[in-house]
Amino acid sequence: MAKFSPRAQARPAAPAAAPTVAHGTSTASTASTASTASDGSSGRAQPLALAAAGVTVILWASAFVSIRSAGEAYAPGALALGRLLTGSLVLVAILLIRREGLPPRAAWPGIVVSGLLWFGGYSVVLNWGEQLVDAGTASLVVNIAPLLMALLAFRLLGESLAPRLLTGMAVSFAGAVVVGLSMAGDGSTSVLGVVLCLVAAVAYAGGVVAQKPTLAYATPLQVTTYGALIGAVGCLPFGWQLVQDAAHAPLSATLNMVYLGVFPTALAFTTWAYALARTTASRMGATTYAVPAIVVLMAWLLLDEIPGALTLAGGVLCLTGVAVARSRPRRAKTQVAQDTAQGVSAK
Repeated sequence: MAKFSPRAQARPAAPAAAPTVAHGTSTASTASTASTASDGSSGRAQPLALAAAGVTVILWASAFVSIRSAGEAYAPGALALGRLLTGSLVLVAILLIRREGLPPRAAWPGIVVSGLLWFGGYSVVLNWGEQLVDAGTASLVVNIAPLLMALLAFRLLGESLAPRLLTGMAVSFAGAVVVGLSMAGDGSTSVLGVVLCLVAAVAYAGGVVAQKPTLAYATPLQVTTYGALIGAVGCLPFGWQLVQDAAHAPLSATLNMVYLGVFPTALAFTTWAYALARTTASRMGATTYAVPAIVVLMAWLLLDEIPGALTLAGGVLCLTGVAVARSRPRRAKTQVAQDTAQGVSAK
């Protein structure tokens, strides 16, 4: 993976307008990118970005349940292909309605890498891993991804490793460990399953870091749509398996696969890209530590699975760590407020 310029990463929205126009992107794309630059500089987009990150986390938490259910009838590769095909259909339809067109040439390297690593590879490997280990173990191993993400972003994108970020990630990871151990089954853990979840975490982190600089040139919808399409192309070797599984799968499993494509893929990956364009990869990675806590809450509300005290304590730790990681020092908050006030007065 090529090393990206820290300057290009630090404020992805600022250079977006020039390369987008130069490569002939549609008017809608250019307008969206320009809007991003304006919102990012004034800070007005921060509440929207936080809301988008929240939507992503909730939908990705629900994906763990759906994968476990659909995985009983669909092979790992077939489930990944079905999910990506469904998500791609929805995303392409929205892209055509919005007339955003093709991303500029500068965006394609990151789209291809994130499409193959994250949309395709991560989906297949995680589906396989969840067939061999329980959900608690899977979520515990996959949750090393934000740590890898922070290290890769520091090395390749020049992002800083702020003390608050590292402290928050450490607290959240401790919470993920507690949740994972409390949810783990009594049976023996599959070594292969753990290795697969580890590979999924690496693919996840690599895909996010590749996607971040791409958002300087293309809109979140473009990055998500073409990433999903590339991931689907990479999973085409599982096409015949998908046809065979679909012919024998119960309706509930197929509906879970469709749900995975429409919501945790088409919607959640788009809201993720929107939020990622407005913050750092490290900070967004820390946000995903809220997933285990939300999984516990969903199981409690939807499946009537009452969590134990240890599970609840782990969930609280996860959310506390996310809050610390996403917080800013008082001096930084004051500076943002001053910059916003200056921008308003200048207008």
